Amino acid sequence: MTDKTTIARPYARAAFAAAQAHGVLPAWSDALHTAAAVVHDPRVAGLLGNPRVTSAKLADFIVGIGGEKLGKEWHELVLMLTQNGRLALLAEIATLFDALKDEQEGVVDVTVTAATTLDAKQQETLIAALTRRLKSQVRLHTEVDAKLIGGAVIRAGDLVIDGSLRTQLERMAFELSA
Repeated sequence: MTDKTTIARPYARAAFAAAQAHGVLPAWSDALHTAAAVVHDPRVAGLLGNPRVTSAKLADFIVGIGGEKLGKEWHELVLMLTQNGRLALLAEIATLFDALKDEQEGVVDVTVTAATTLDAKQQETLIAALTRRLKSQVRLHTEVDAKLIGGAVIRAGDLVIDGSLRTQLERMAFELSA
């Protein structure tokens, strides 16, 4: 079966191009997420395959909830998704749209998993250091994993910096046993 992301990618790119051309990236991002939430509601999900509900009516319904103020292009995108049976992919389209938006705006999501909760000062220091290293604006997400014993693991896309005490102890144990 084809991956949902693969199918959603052209729609996300088309939505991004339309939103960028009209300077409404944040509004479209919000509308895509709202529409995805609406489509995943069980009461609406039942309408997706219903032969008594036309594509135009379903598109009008979604547009009405998602924001008519976004213009003709927004309505055309939703109608196209409805006609092509792709409304169920709105969550994936929204995620891909946000990735394109973040890339355009130079924003990187960074997840820091630490052994203990990071205070505000530690987070500020980490954001400043990562902003310099990644040459991008950093959106920091923090998690706590006591199994790390100490230190932290930083993930930004494909980049992983493992400064955890657990990993250091595992390396030492490996070297001693080798």
